[in-house]
Amino acid sequence: MFLLRYSLALCLLLPAGPILADTIAGRVSDISDGATLTVTDKAGVRHKVRLAAIDVPDLRQPYGKESKQHLSDLVSGKEVRVEWRKQDRYGRIVGKLTLQTPPCAACPKTLDAGLAQLEAGLAWWDREARREQTLSDQGYYEYAEFDAKTRRIGLWQDAAPMPPWEWRKKNQVVARLRPAAEFVMDR
Repeated sequence: MFLLRYSLALCLLLPAGPILADTIAGRVSDISDGATLTVTDKAGVRHKVRLAAIDVPDLRQPYGKESKQHLSDLVSGKEVRVEWRKQDRYGRIVGKLTLQTPPCAACPKTLDAGLAQLEAGLAWWDREARREQTLSDQGYYEYAEFDAKTRRIGLWQDAAPMPPWEWRKKNQVVARLRPAAEFVMDR
C-alpha cells in the first residue's frame, strides 16, 4: 500500500513528458550588448532576447563594446532561430540563438551565437545556467571558454579580467555611496 501511494505521489510531482522549448524565428533588428538583442518575427512582433548561459562585459567595462560589435557582426539583419524555456526578471526571453553559417545560405541554422561569443573570448560561460543546457552544449561552452583563456584572446588578454557580475556589484556599491560623498563635499 505504501509503495502504491509513493508511486502515485511521484507521478503527480513529475511532468508527464519532456519540457519542450518554445521557438521564435525571425530577423535580428537590434543589438543592445554582447548578449542581448531584438528579434522581429514574421508577424512584426519584436522579442527582446538574452543569450542563454553566457555573461558578457558591461558596455562601460573593458571589452564591452568589442563584445557588442562581435555579436552585431555575427547576427545583425540575419534570419535566426531562438529556442527558449524561460524569461528573465526583465521580461527578456532567455534562449539559444542559432543562425546559418555565413557563406552557406542553404544550410540549416546551426551556428550558436552564444558559443561564438565564448570562442571569440568576449564572454564568460555562466555555470549557474548549465542545468538548463544539454550535456553537449555544456561541454562546448566549457571548452570554448577554456580555449579562449588558454589562447589569451579577447578579454582573456588581461591578466585578471573582472567578471561582469562582480563589476556590476562593485558599481552598485559605488553608485549608492556617491550621493553621500557628494553631500559631504557640498558642506
